Amino acid sequence: QVQLVESGGGLVQPGGSLRLSCAASGSFDSITVMGWYRQAPMKGRELVATITRGGTTNSADSVKGRFTISRDNAKNTVYLQMNSLSPEDTAVYYCNAEAYTMALGMVARYWGQGTQVTVSS
Repeated sequence: QVQLVESGGGLVQPGGSLRLSCAASGSFDSITVMGWYRQAPMKGRELVATITRGGTTNSADSVKGRFTISRDNAKNTVYLQMNSLSPEDTAVYYCNAEAYTMALGMVARYWGQGTQVTVSS
């Protein structure tokens, strides 16, 4: 099992910045892909950005140039630096991790509990 604990959400004014963090813990051998998704009210969950263990990133067009994903493999932690925030970025942000467990011989996907980001003046 893998537990994901997110932090860093909150209320920010348009144009402001926030940094989200997500730390993974539990029984696993390695975390392959980590990422962030978000879900706004009355909308489905959408990809924000992902990063592989080797550092390859992928992000939604709507956040390119504003959001930066990074990770610390030694700490099993992923970060999302969000700049130039707009009200359209208001959502619950969920951390996601794909973890490999040798004893189980499988990769499983896990989700954090979510952290609220509200962009409003």
